[in-house]
Amino acid sequence: MKRGFKVVSEYEDKGINLPKRGTDFSAGYDIEAAENIVIPSLFGKYSIAQMHPEDVDDIPTYMKPTMVPTGIKCYISDQEALFIYNRSSSSKRGLMLANNVAVVDADYYNNPNNEGHIFLPMWNLGARDIHIKKGERLAQGVFQQYFLADVDVTGGQRTGGIGSTGL
Repeated sequence: MKRGFKVVSEYEDKGINLPKRGTDFSAGYDIEAAENIVIPSLFGKYSIAQMHPEDVDDIPTYMKPTMVPTGIKCYISDQEALFIYNRSSSSKRGLMLANNVAVVDADYYNNPNNEGHIFLPMWNLGARDIHIKKGERLAQGVFQQYFLADVDVTGGQRTGGIGSTGL
């Protein structure tokens, strides 16, 4: 088995759909939300224009993305990664991936911190909170090969989950 998706153990009995392509020529595998979740508006409640000057330092607090669980993990061959992109239907609603494109490395699979559970860090740029339903497709994953430089220096082995390789 070279590449594919599995359900993480925490979600095994929760009716999770593995990602699938929408058409024969789709590059991306549609990734769904694993549960109902609310993605709050960044601007509806917390408009910078409405903030008091002393509260401006709190802007990063409410701009933290909502981590949407998918209930899935992916296994990948060496020198491949899963790149996760926003679906066009999500962007029409004002939703975007906070990191624009997420990169899931091969060594993220079955890591000790979270079993390789893929989360979607989402921002809602709309004026109102958006209620996501379990099974709603929010992103798409594309398997891609990557190349290494002639002189390749790494930081060693992965020791954890999301953000474990540092800032």
